[in-house]
Amino acid sequence: GPEQVRSAAAVVRRGLVVPLSAPLTEPSPGLFPARAGPKHVITKTSHGRDDRLDGFFPQFSSQWDGLRHVRYRQHGFWGGRQDADIDEGGALGIEHWARHGIITRGVLIDAVRYYAERGTGLPPSRWRAFTPGDLDDILEFQGTGLTTGCAVAIRTGWLEWYLTLGSQTRAAMRGSVGRQPDPLQCPGLHAGARTAAWLWDHRVAAVASDNPTVEALPVNRATGFLHYRLIPLLGMPVGELWALGELARACEQTGQYEFMLCSGPLYLPGGVGS
Repeated sequence: GPEQVRSAAAVVRRGLVVPLSAPLTEPSPGLFPARAGPKHVITKTSHGRDDRLDGFFPQFSSQWDGLRHVRYRQHGFWGGRQDADIDEGGALGIEHWARHGIITRGVLIDAVRYYAERGTGLPPSRWRAFTPGDLDDILEFQGTGLTTGCAVAIRTGWLEWYLTLGSQTRAAMRGSVGRQPDPLQCPGLHAGARTAAWLWDHRVAAVASDNPTVEALPVNRATGFLHYRLIPLLGMPVGELWALGELARACEQTGQYEFMLCSGPLYLPGGVGS
């Protein structure tokens, strides 16, 4: 809302602009079989160039998961909407976010720096789930507080690590989510209800990370899937595969872990993600 936008503008000091998007071609070859990378086709003419993207999946690279993405069993989609509301009525499309934009105070929770300072490190290829207590400790270490309507971005170091890998290692990860045993492991949020409660109680409006799912992988079915708690039950945008390395360096240099987040989702009527 207007109050959050004004508050976000008030944190700007240096006017430094930091991109949070990975290239549209990454991760390559992609982590999920149902989502492939786009094919960029350039058409040459005597007076210039045109281009198009073939096979473009809006949830392939750095992304928002919208409110049409998942439903929670009998409760349905956000607001109790059922399949007919989504498929026939066109409810909850990403265009509603696009018309307003996601503009608010952002807060980086830099787990990589925190665990490096503690001497334990944070291996990007191993499961590690951040509990609400861990998040509180990192925020205290940074000297950062949360405010109503802010967005949090959680740096695990996963995307920075992934972009250094060779093609064979990357290919071995593809399609691994849900496979047993699961070769894709990464740190992230604990998937339990206490994490959702922590975000809700702090009045966080959106949560994003630099890993594939925001929550730690592999998912423990007994704990549940944080996506189901955040998107259909709390109506919270979930961002994945955000590029947070440059932001983290800027925050460490200035000692300022808050910033003005400006995000313009694709104006795609009925869109699931962006």
